[in-house]
Amino acid sequence: MKIIHVDMDQFFAAVEQRDNPELRGKAIAVGHDAERGVVSTASYEARRFGVHSAQSIQVAKHLCPQLIIVEPHFQRYKEVSVQLHEIFHDYTDLIEPISLDEAFLDVTENKSGMELGVEIAREIKQRIRETTGLTASAGVSYCKFLAKIASDWRKPDGLTVIHPDRALDFIAQLKIEKIWGVGQKTAERLHRMGVFTGLDLRNMQLSRLTQEFGKMGQVFYDFSRGIDNRPVVSEWERKSVSCEQTFETDISENAAVTIQLYHTVLELVRRIAKNSFEGRTLTLKVKFFDFQQITRSITANHVLQTKDDILPLAKQLMQSVEYHSHPIRLIGLGVSNPGSPTANGGPASQQHWTELELQFEPWP
Repeated sequence: MKIIHVDMDQFFAAVEQRDNPELRGKAIAVGHDAERGVVSTASYEARRFGVHSAQSIQVAKHLCPQLIIVEPHFQRYKEVSVQLHEIFHDYTDLIEPISLDEAFLDVTENKSGMELGVEIAREIKQRIRETTGLTASAGVSYCKFLAKIASDWRKPDGLTVIHPDRALDFIAQLKIEKIWGVGQKTAERLHRMGVFTGLDLRNMQLSRLTQEFGKMGQVFYDFSRGIDNRPVVSEWERKSVSCEQTFETDISENAAVTIQLYHTVLELVRRIAKNSFEGRTLTLKVKFFDFQQITRSITANHVLQTKDDILPLAKQLMQSVEYHSHPIRLIGLGVSNPGSPTANGGPASQQHWTELELQFEPWP
């Protein structure tokens, strides 16, 4: 297998600097400049001060007083993304988009007839620069896990190859935080287990990892050994549609919560229609003022597509949330479960409650 992972450098910020020469060479952050705004992307000039994505705008300003906040222009970013995929398709149709600015490409058999994945990656990077005026980093390896890590290795404008013969040595010296799927909390748990590097992880027994992390334990066990059999998937089925809204001020009054819930439902309905999605499970996500977070879900015996379908269920879910003494910072709603309404050939089950984690799309 020859897998390439292409990842644009500081994508949103780079587009803004390209389109506005006055921003070039300056510390900028793309995001909404508000009390609760969040950094979407930071330029490398800003990152030197500790500014990074998903960080509070206010914190970013404190770290970098000269920081310039730029409102995002999503249509421009989408236009560049289309250009990227036109380039990718000149080499292969096995393309798995991860986001607007990154994708996996399977070039084991490619349209260019090139034998080496690194040559394809180098040519793609050059064409991206010529076409868009932007730089990309690329990683090449025999699996998605290592190609992803390789693309991050020499940013910006990097190109890294991890050969199968060197994969185990490469993984052994990786900090555990670099392993795909290891977030901050998981890293802390692994540290408490004495795991700090890929080699430490490789020395852990599978039974211990699955006991601690469930199915992800098997994934970590395999990754530490350079095993990742996931194919590049060029076609995928959408599993959910969701949206969320962070408020400028915490809310705890019934009227305010009802109004915000109503507007969130309307945005969700718009996204469902845009994606022609059919799902039967509605999930409510609530983040409180102290960043504690809960989710609640309910499954109906019919497709949830309209305001009249969703609003009553959203209100029902919100009734189980105590917010009068615990003000709300964020509300999110998502519809998932696109499968059949029947189970085992029988009639649809009655509505039921569950708790689950759902990856929410940010409110534009």
